[in-house]
Amino acid sequence: MLAVGAMSSTAQPAGVRLALVNVPDDVLRPLLPTFEQQHKLRASIVYTGNDPFAEGRAGRADLIIAHFGHAGVEPFVTAGLGQWPKAVLSNQMALMGPSADPAGVRGMRSLSEAFRRIAATKARYVSNASAGARYLEDIALASAANARGEGFGTGTLENAAAVKVAADRGAYVLWGVPPFLRWKRQQSIEQATDLEPLVVDDSTLQRVMVAIVVNAQAVKGVNADGAQKLQAFLLSPEIQARIAAFRYPDLNQQVWWPAGRHNSARE
Repeated sequence: MLAVGAMSSTAQPAGVRLALVNVPDDVLRPLLPTFEQQHKLRASIVYTGNDPFAEGRAGRADLIIAHFGHAGVEPFVTAGLGQWPKAVLSNQMALMGPSADPAGVRGMRSLSEAFRRIAATKARYVSNASAGARYLEDIALASAANARGEGFGTGTLENAAAVKVAADRGAYVLWGVPPFLRWKRQQSIEQATDLEPLVVDDSTLQRVMVAIVVNAQAVKGVNADGAQKLQAFLLSPEIQARIAAFRYPDLNQQVWWPAGRHNSARE
């Protein structure tokens, strides 16, 4: 009987297998051909979803990328299944709102100031009840001296469900930019939404993601050498610059931020 994470053969896979949370596929996939050219080593995304750590435990992934605050990071690393996490990039949340922007918050650099404006103008707001969005909302409300408008802190719907209600009501709402753009593209002509990202420049809206090399000493069949090469490639100045330069076709502004500088200066 094979041990947990073991493969039928102890031979390492020919390439590097990357397991991701849902968000960073868009920005990372275009980088892989450059890695393959530089290192003569195939790299593939084998999983995108809520639990990339299950792939690591099972020996089906060599490198995992997830939010630093993902519930799976700490148990995976402290159990010795993964090496020390290294910050790679940050994704972007935003305050979405109708293009008419009745509160006049477009381009503001402070989420708390935007909340003050929404409250003062009595504009509509839908609270995204997801843990990440609610945490940001609480920070901004505390900074705004609890200048609460209608709808703040009262929502029960999360993410896409909350955004749909906001679109129907012509209201403001917090959500991640990449999933919002994907959701918006999926809407039919009849369901097309008028919402767009209006406040993005507040640094609290960025959320760090880390890369974790699966520990080949604990999980059999892992290509740790290839994973380390891919991790180092993602942290290189050239690739960090490409992360900063990435743009979506339907949104000409930065929503991915290089985070490699948050590691040791020796990286």
